[in-house]
Amino acid sequence: MKHTDIITDYHVHVYFEDATVDQARAFCEDARDRFGVTMGRVHERPVGPHPMYSCLLGATPEQFNELLPWCALNRNGLIIFAHPSTGDDLADHRDHAIWLGAGLELKLSMFENA
Repeated sequence: MKHTDIITDYHVHVYFEDATVDQARAFCEDARDRFGVTMGRVHERPVGPHPMYSCLLGATPEQFNELLPWCALNRNGLIIFAHPSTGDDLADHRDHAIWLGAGLELKLSMFENA
């Protein structure tokens, strides 16, 4: 197992469904505009290890310090999964996860034996 104490950045995955796609898009655009984080595509299907539709916000450690509390207060029912990037994808998604709202089962097999 790899281990590092260096966090290069954070990924904040905003989860949503058909009924909340507009809410999630507005939330992510607001976060991008407020904090200068990068905003990925709004995936209207599960992608990678994520069990729901999602949009990625990429943040530096400094941006994350401001972004996470804002997400906690403004998510309005959206589920948010955040994790650091340390170079160990399995541990980052499994052991270092931060959930706002319900924790969900991720498809972690894609990271095993990588």
